[in-house]
Amino acid sequence: MTYAIGLDLGGTNIKGLATLPSGRVLAESVAATGATGKRNWVKNVDRVLVNLREAVKGPAAFIGLAAPGLSATDHRSIAFMPERLPGLEGLDWQQHFGVASTVPVLNDAHAALLGEVWRGAARGCGNVVLLTLGTGVGGAAIVDGHALRGHIGRAGHFGHISLNPDGAGDITGTPGSLEDAIGDSTVQARSRGRFSSTRELVAAARRRDSDASRVWLTSVRALAAGITSLINALDPEVVILGGGITQAGAALFRPLQGFLDKFEWRPGGVRTRIVRAKLGDRAGAFGAAWQSIQANVPR
Repeated sequence: MTYAIGLDLGGTNIKGLATLPSGRVLAESVAATGATGKRNWVKNVDRVLVNLREAVKGPAAFIGLAAPGLSATDHRSIAFMPERLPGLEGLDWQQHFGVASTVPVLNDAHAALLGEVWRGAARGCGNVVLLTLGTGVGGAAIVDGHALRGHIGRAGHFGHISLNPDGAGDITGTPGSLEDAIGDSTVQARSRGRFSSTRELVAAARRRDSDASRVWLTSVRALAAGITSLINALDPEVVILGGGITQAGAALFRPLQGFLDKFEWRPGGVRTRIVRAKLGDRAGAFGAAWQSIQANVPR
């Protein structure tokens, strides 16, 4: 039986799945990433791979891996990922696994978008933007059927677009960034110390706390402005929102759509769909599996 394995290496967990080329899942496995100050996480990736092989009872024809950072130009490793997962940079995964087939290595957000297009919320779409809203803001884009990587792999870092040139610089130096406007890491600063997470902020807004409502709606308005800019730049048919902040549900999507009704340029009345990611934390593994199939099947 010909099947593929997709592995998604995260800072907290390693998620893996075995799937047929049709996308039907045969097995899944999850393990804690483990201590990041050592190479334990590499052994845990190997353990997930072994678990999947044993569950399917045979070696995979193809393996793909998603991880944080910028993928190398030859797609065999992560070229740039400072201060996290020591040993990840430059690790050739095909050589490490000792397999004959190409093991493509993708940025995790790029992989998540490929997964959502293959089996999730944007199935079959050729122009898609993904935003992951969590501690920070990540993203990826497909334009005219092609996943954007960019010159050095930076494409899709939409959290670092500037909404206010007079704002403070974010972790990359971008002034007034989208990430700082909506990301979970800045809730305490945005609420002047009242709340430590988006979950707390939204809960207070639902209780009609006027200050919490103001902070939250300001953040959602900034998100709408960022999405509007991406729509104008990339012209997607759908924008997928994923990440923990989307758990706010209607408290996020309802005001967001209201702001977009004011901001979005809609020639001919065409409205860009805004949808919630469907695959959750499995998206990256799906995308890695899909890419492994594409990298090895002759066309």
